[in-house]
Amino acid sequence: MRLKLSRLASACALACLAAAAPARADYVLLRNGNRLNVTGYEILGDKYRLHVQGGFADVPFDEIVTIEPEETFEPNPAPLTEKTPYQKLILAAASRYHLDPDLIHSVIIIESNFNPKAVSPKDARGLMQLMPRTAELMGVKDSFDPAQNIEGGTRYLRDLLLKYKNNLTLALAAYNAGPQTVDRFGHTVPPYLETMKYVQRIAKTYAKLKADASGPASAQPSSTAGS
Repeated sequence: MRLKLSRLASACALACLAAAAPARADYVLLRNGNRLNVTGYEILGDKYRLHVQGGFADVPFDEIVTIEPEETFEPNPAPLTEKTPYQKLILAAASRYHLDPDLIHSVIIIESNFNPKAVSPKDARGLMQLMPRTAELMGVKDSFDPAQNIEGGTRYLRDLLLKYKNNLTLALAAYNAGPQTVDRFGHTVPPYLETMKYVQRIAKTYAKLKADASGPASAQPSSTAGS
């Protein structure tokens, strides 16, 4: 399986930009344990009006535990070289599963910024932020071990690309929100702010890495983006 840059990285970037979410976003933690992505909120008497993708929801004060700023960073990706952390592991996994190393590199940048001990609020772990159940399915015994994490994350991404017939946008959406969620919404990117922004950021990072690696020749579509 080979990933075509002109049909995947570039198309993914354009599709995600078209569905770009507002720049500002916060997390709302509800008393029942759910976390909502909101683009804004108002105080109306004894309740909050939470603005979410596609509308709003009114929630009483005592149902909200906290409102937190979204923790994101704007990466400054550099091409994959011998100076890149875990470069050999990335190249080995990419070769084993026939994926573009720059795609794996992009996922790691956005998921953990190369922090092998990263843990998300949802308990995703390690460089490629594997959920415990996903790690188990991929045969990963220690998600904080860089070699196992990159192996499992790359294999999982390959499996998603196979499931969605090389549609990178859907594969990335499923990597973030789960394939069951993508399927529930009719094989489209779920209308969740977090997922839309996630796919957009990886698409932009991936496209930048490919452009930087190609230099002046990047204006011409490359024949393949695979290893």
